[in-house]
Amino acid sequence: MSRDLTDKLIIVTGGGAGIGRGIAECCHDAGARVVVGTLEDSVQFSGRDGIDCRYLDVGHAETIGPWLDAVIDTHGPIDGLVNNAGVTLTDSFLSMSLEDVETLWRVNQRSVFLMSQGVAKRMVDDNRPGSIVNIASNHAGASSAGYEMYAGTKGAIVAMTRAMSWSLGQHGIRVNSLSPGLTRTEAIANGPASNPDTETMFRAWHASNRYNSVQEVGHCAVFLLSDAASALTGSDMLVDHGMSAQLCAQL
Repeated sequence: MSRDLTDKLIIVTGGGAGIGRGIAECCHDAGARVVVGTLEDSVQFSGRDGIDCRYLDVGHAETIGPWLDAVIDTHGPIDGLVNNAGVTLTDSFLSMSLEDVETLWRVNQRSVFLMSQGVAKRMVDDNRPGSIVNIASNHAGASSAGYEMYAGTKGAIVAMTRAMSWSLGQHGIRVNSLSPGLTRTEAIANGPASNPDTETMFRAWHASNRYNSVQEVGHCAVFLLSDAASALTGSDMLVDHGMSAQLCAQL
């Protein structure tokens, strides 16, 4: 089976930066026509003319349906969806505000349900098979203090994925989750990892003495979207260079 995505239409939410950008670029490089939903005002993908960037705030439920319809009007039927948009908000468990709790739920969890439902309905209406990839996190299985609500939303994504795979399997739609660990996004590279001591610590957390690039996560997403993963649905792919293996061994 091929990992080729030639001429498939793939939507990537939160694709303007970080992991989402890496996924969008890898999908494009695999031959897909890519539509990125992003909050960023101006996003450039140098040398990748097939990526269409459109403003999308997945936290606003009422905008999702019209946004999807506009994408289809321009590009035709959807073949794949990567639910990558999300936020990371942490605080002391005793101090976390209701506002932050509701933001995490709305953006990280509810949007995955609504985007997936919207895309799946349109796939079913078109009698078109497809693939949905939900970006979770290794925090779904091994987390720490202050990440309670964030970890909860990511654990919910993994659980939702399992159920969705059964709801949509009869329609030829596969649903899997992808759980990255620490990833060298722009924010990490220009923030904590710019300190050599912190970078050394980050590497030591991983069995390979290095941690994810956004391209590595992107390649895994391409695999799940492609026919090479035709036997996979309801699965969670843990992508963290062994970080969780050590954490789980210590618990």
